[in-house]
Amino acid sequence: MKLSRHLFPSLALLAVFCAPADAADAAHGKRIAERWCSACHVVTSAQKTANADAPSFADVAQRRTDAKALANFLVDPHPKMPDMHLSRREIDDIVSYIRSLGPRPRAPEPGIDRYERPKNG
Repeated sequence: MKLSRHLFPSLALLAVFCAPADAADAAHGKRIAERWCSACHVVTSAQKTANADAPSFADVAQRRTDAKALANFLVDPHPKMPDMHLSRREIDDIVSYIRSLGPRPRAPEPGIDRYERPKNG
């Protein structure tokens, strides 16, 4: 009996510290997007100006709901988009933020472990 009284709180504490560490942080993704992406894209509903040719993040969220596809795009962006050399964590956070803007906002996902670089040519 005494062992279970001490074991359960220890396991619960371990779960609290281990589980959320891998989840993407949409709030951090929003801050990154406001800093690096807002020159071209509308990244928040409060933003007033952006490049007319660049889709808003809300539009991207409507069209691209697959987290892996979004992450892969950020790893190897199109030619007009600068390569910002984002870390995997930053990419996961931006993807989490974009997905939070979709028609059915999704809960944060664990980090995407495998990034694929598209093959050119």
